[in-house]
Amino acid sequence: MGFKFDLLKVDTDTEARRGKIKTAHGEINTPIFMPVGTQATVKAMTPDELKEIQTEIILANTYHLYLRPGHDLIKKAGGLHQFMNWDKPILTDSGGFQVFSLSDLREIKEEGVYFQSHIDGSRHFISPEKSIEIQNALGSDIVMAFDECPPEPNNYNYVKKSLERTIRWAERSKEAMDNNKQSLFGIIQGGVFRDLREKSIQKMVEINFPGYAIGGLSVGEAKKDMLKTLDYTARQMPSDKPRYLMGVGTPQDLIEGVMRGIDMFDCVMPTRIARHGSIYTSEGRITIRNATYKDDFKAPDPNCNCQVCQNYSRAYIRHLLKRKEILGIRLTTYHNLYFFINLMQRIRDSIDNNNFLSFREKFYQRYL
Repeated sequence: MGFKFDLLKVDTDTEARRGKIKTAHGEINTPIFMPVGTQATVKAMTPDELKEIQTEIILANTYHLYLRPGHDLIKKAGGLHQFMNWDKPILTDSGGFQVFSLSDLREIKEEGVYFQSHIDGSRHFISPEKSIEIQNALGSDIVMAFDECPPEPNNYNYVKKSLERTIRWAERSKEAMDNNKQSLFGIIQGGVFRDLREKSIQKMVEINFPGYAIGGLSVGEAKKDMLKTLDYTARQMPSDKPRYLMGVGTPQDLIEGVMRGIDMFDCVMPTRIARHGSIYTSEGRITIRNATYKDDFKAPDPNCNCQVCQNYSRAYIRHLLKRKEILGIRLTTYHNLYFFINLMQRIRDSIDNNNFLSFREKFYQRYL
């Protein structure tokens, strides 16, 4: 029933890695992309459809599920897996990112964070202990320690103070864990400051978690700064444990992250842009609801084998989106998630076959 990570292979020319994570609800092949199911659902997708596109793990949101419908209700239902009819692994975030994004609606204290609900203005409090209590009730396979995610730009002194608090909260999160069917990951913070990132890694490794996440990237910093930070951070993380880059996930981000040794990714982008009429294709991102596709009867992506691309045209999907038909969003979402899941499978194959750099080059030649 426990957690196990096996590092199976490392690319000969880069830091790219192949691995396998074992959890109580099944195995996860890494590197992996996790669709985001904020409200105990991946928007517009059924669990059967997620399995159809070979989804191995999804992410659910502690903050939102705490507010609605409440973790006690989900526990009463038998846990999140039972509640949403998903029998594969689930990762829950700590709620920290959402709480800290409330800005004027929250107050940070050493004991935790006092905040107002974005829904009705009601007052709430989440501490490391409360976050773990909520995640224990949800019954996810992978639980995240409660942390502070300072936005960019920010000054060194504030990020240093924030990091020191995050380290103390990580210790409290670990002490609060009492479910041996769940595994707690620590989160590395420190903004774009190298010495703070290195201190965070050192302290998190001392606390000793079964996996480690990189938080606080893609929160406003320049892309070059994100990649530079990722370069030295990932390289110093333990090689025998999973490395998770939180909330970062364009196709380019996935490829560049894998090249730097990242094993796990999540992002709302594929589902979010789908709801606004855009899709990812092998030749780049397109906005399929634009007028240019009004009489375009080609598949959304002629190089894609998903059910959407095998059965529907750009013109038809544009028609559905313009008429605000629910099916339009379902089709764009299905395709985008397939694109990401399939991209990760192809990346894993390239690492297995010792041609990751060649795959990366060919992907960019077409995609960019």
